[in-house]
Formats: sequence, C-alpha cells, structure tokens
Amino acid sequence: MIHQTAIVDPAARLGGDVEVGAFSIIGPNVEIGAGTRVGPHVVIEGHTRIGRDNQIFQFCSIGAVPQDKKFAGEPTRLEIGDRNTIREYCSFNLGTAQDGGVTRVGNDNWIMAYVHVAHDCIVGDHTIFANNATLAGHVTVGDWAILGGFTGVHQFGRVGAHSFCGVGTVLLQDLPPYVTVAGNPASPRGINAEGLKRRGFDADAIAAIKRAYRCLYRSGLGLDEARQQIEGIAEAHQSVRAFADFIAVRNRGIVR
Repeated sequence: MIHQTAIVDPAARLGGDVEVGAFSIIGPNVEIGAGTRVGPHVVIEGHTRIGRDNQIFQFCSIGAVPQDKKFAGEPTRLEIGDRNTIREYCSFNLGTAQDGGVTRVGNDNWIMAYVHVAHDCIVGDHTIFANNATLAGHVTVGDWAILGGFTGVHQFGRVGAHSFCGVGTVLLQDLPPYVTVAGNPASPRGINAEGLKRRGFDADAIAAIKRAYRCLYRSGLGLDEARQQIEGIAEAHQSVRAFADFIAVRNRGIVR
C-alpha cells in the first residue's frame, strides 16, 4: 500500500491499510488512521495527526510550519479528523504557541483545490471550501459553512455554522450563522434558506431565523438593540440560539 518511491520515516505511525502514493514524504511525527489514502507527491510533516478514511490528493502540503514570523520551532500540532476529502495543492499549517498551539480540521469536510488553512484555524464538520478559498491565521469556521471559490477570511475572523459565502467574497468581519454574504467587502444577502431545508430545518425554524436576520439587517436598529431583540426570539425558538450567541461575542465586528 506504500509506493516504492515514497519516503516514510520509520517513526511515523500508519494504519495497516493506509495508502501512500509515489514520491510522497511522511515525516517522523505523523500519525495516519486506517483507510486514509495519500496521493502522489504529498508532503506530510510536523506533529500531524490524521484520522480515518481521508482522501488527500496529489501535491498537498500538510503540517508545514506556520507562515508566522513569530514561530520559533515550538512543538505545535495539526489535527485532521475523519472522512475528509482534500483536493490538489492544498496547504494546512501547524498552530503557533501564541494561540492554542493547534490547527484543527474536523470530519466530513469537502475541501477543493488550492485551499489554504493557516495556523491556529479551527474548522468544524461538513464544511465545503471551494477552489482557492483561504483562511488567514486564527480563523474559526462552524459546521456546514460553505466558502465559495476565491473567498478570503481575515485573521481572527469567525464564520458561523450553516453560513454561505459567494464566489470572490472578502470577509473582514465575523459572519453570523445562517447568513449568506457576497462581495468585497462582504455584504449580507439573506439567509441560507435552501441549505437549511436540506439539513432538516423545518418551516417554523427557518421563519424564526428570518425574523432574527431582519432584526439585525433590516430593522435599522443599532447592534446592541438588535442583540436584545434577537435574544428574545432565541428564548422562544431554539433555532435562533446559535445566531444570538454568536452576535453576543464582541470580536472583529459583525458583517452588516
């Protein structure tokens, strides 16, 4: 299952049925779970742990040191979960000591070609990153979020669960859950109603989310006033709780 031209350090820990393609390099501090397939010309290095049943396509760079001038060789980590598809030319970097020391990608993510996940990013489950989507350092991406092609997310940004970024979006502020944005800089375009229907949200839940969206984006209220009203909606509708909790955090400001 390991091509004769691949270089796998004897200290690396690979599940019994892991496949490693031609000319790939696996470093000594790498752990790869059963069923994972590593294509040709892939480099996996650093303190990197990869789970089960992932597919990593050719020419990816996984676990390289962060693109951070403060990095001084600390033993930071990269953790990738199970059943992820990582297409050609993606780059995932280790974390830094200035944050939690780990970059983490969850399960069942669909990550297309040329995607970059920088140091200390935390990516949830079931996300889709289209070609050339880029996360700067310290970005958090919630479950089921979709980043269109050529989307760029500013460092320390937050992308809420079930949100949607159109192609070419530049996200300089936090994107609440459920919201669709597009443009440079990003501007709100409604909620991701079709995505919510596909994931089992019923009509009442989607209607409550729309009320919260209108309160934040269409009512003319200031942010603090909108927060108070959305908290009231969340008390009556559990589907709005994630929205209310997200905008209650003061970080980089909310896309508005």
